[in-house]
Amino acid sequence: MVLQKEREYELATFAGGCFWCMVSPFEELPGIIGIVSGYTGGQTENPTYEQVCSDTTGHYEAVQITYDPSIFPYRKLLEIFWMQIDPTDSGGQFFDRGTSYRTAIFYHNENQRKEAEQSKKELEESGRFEKPVVTPILPAAVFYPAEEHHQQYHHKNPAHYRRYRQGSGRDDFIEQHWGRKIDRENLRKLLTPVQYEVTQNDATEPPFRNEFWDFKEEGIYVDVVSGEPLFSSLDKFDSGCGWPSFTKPLQAHSVKEKLDLKHSMVRTEIRSRVADSHLGHVFEDGPAPTGLRYCINSASLRFIPKDKLKEEGYGEYLHLFEHEGK
Repeated sequence: MVLQKEREYELATFAGGCFWCMVSPFEELPGIIGIVSGYTGGQTENPTYEQVCSDTTGHYEAVQITYDPSIFPYRKLLEIFWMQIDPTDSGGQFFDRGTSYRTAIFYHNENQRKEAEQSKKELEESGRFEKPVVTPILPAAVFYPAEEHHQQYHHKNPAHYRRYRQGSGRDDFIEQHWGRKIDRENLRKLLTPVQYEVTQNDATEPPFRNEFWDFKEEGIYVDVVSGEPLFSSLDKFDSGCGWPSFTKPLQAHSVKEKLDLKHSMVRTEIRSRVADSHLGHVFEDGPAPTGLRYCINSASLRFIPKDKLKEEGYGEYLHLFEHEGK
């Protein structure tokens, strides 16, 4: 009998301003075991939220992530971290000002320190930001979990969280600095006519006459324009509507929502976050556990079968398909 080696987990700690906004970018990634919001880097033991926000404790608001590096390596966590913050701001983040809202990477071992330093150097040399990158890289300190009502705040208070996040300016900053600039003329040559019309002009393909409406193979669906991962076959279901339907995206920030008032209807449009491709709409008539139906155009998607995930650069998603008994 061959015993399976026990997985070895590691910690990653990031400060990125308000910790409410730093959970969802990481939480649904493969290999993420858990995320705790809390306080670190200061001198006060067991501080309260009010004490930390008073800027008298020296603490940062931060998230501490338990992850499996064999599935999702630290360098990829760093890539996601940089895309959530303004690394040129030393006085806080977006609407939130003060020392508790500063950014920082707290490393837990020498390898993390080296990878963090390298990733910061690459960001500085990329020319993406006109101002210097000031986010410090610091040794991990004692981490104090925040009060329970701050944990998973975006799930407990979704309406307030969405209003807060949008009003803070964080999403506008991310889109401005990380959104992909699309060359439409070149894209027209690369896509089929229906793919172009759907993704760029918000068209809708015919129901029951599209590539993936009844497709059942295991794998993930990515944006046909940018390749960004969007949905998993594990969350796909037959809604009877004639388009591919999913209960949720691969991760909360894979897609973005936009109010759609066209055709004398009030709907919520779904677009990809990086390429801003039109994908479809989300409705509140789906099955458990989310109660949502992401109704998506096949023409906006490219399918990557599970046996091609590693070959095509999506190897971290193989973990999703490790079924018991295999």
